[in-house]
Amino acid sequence: MTRHQDETGAAYDGVVARYAAAFANGLEHQPFSRNMIGTFAELVRETGSLRTADLGCGPGHLTDMLAGLGLDAFGLDLSPGMLAHARRAHPKRRFAQARMESLPLADGTLGGALAHYSMIHTPPSELPGLLAEQARVLAAGGLLLASFFATEEPEPVRFDHKVTPAYSWPVERLAELTAEAGLFVVAKLIHDPQSERGFLDAHILARRA
Repeated sequence: MTRHQDETGAAYDGVVARYAAAFANGLEHQPFSRNMIGTFAELVRETGSLRTADLGCGPGHLTDMLAGLGLDAFGLDLSPGMLAHARRAHPKRRFAQARMESLPLADGTLGGALAHYSMIHTPPSELPGLLAEQARVLAAGGLLLASFFATEEPEPVRFDHKVTPAYSWPVERLAELTAEAGLFVVAKLIHDPQSERGFLDAHILARRA
């Protein structure tokens, strides 16, 4: 497990400037993602528990967006380079280094967790552990929004991501794993990003019982 995490962190360290520039405008050109995050933030606010982690925060643009939507948001990421950029770009926000399989958070302390394409590099055999860890840190009623590349194949498909190898997932299979981790699936959204990737984009919104 450690090896692929270290390789992923090093790969993102090598593309900080290019990656950050690509996402400098947040989700300006991604209406589906933008509105799913808006819905997520609204539902988290309704719980009364505003503490929200942006897991795999990268350059910090979504941490800042979540804070702007009224959440007590902070970012966690594996890549020191991404975290350094996030702190420069968003000095009012909080960022820390962490691994998604062992979050430095106490049980039941979050109202929300955002995993925006941050689990795509995880080998399929390890994904249930990440979902269980996210369920662990959510308070009762807390919400997870997981975004990922989707495939219509029956099993996850490994592909050559521009940064480091990644996986696309059958939506129903990932929803099943989310439920097995102890989260109730509230909504699923699948859409065509009309890009050259050849994948669908997908979002699963789930709540801790």
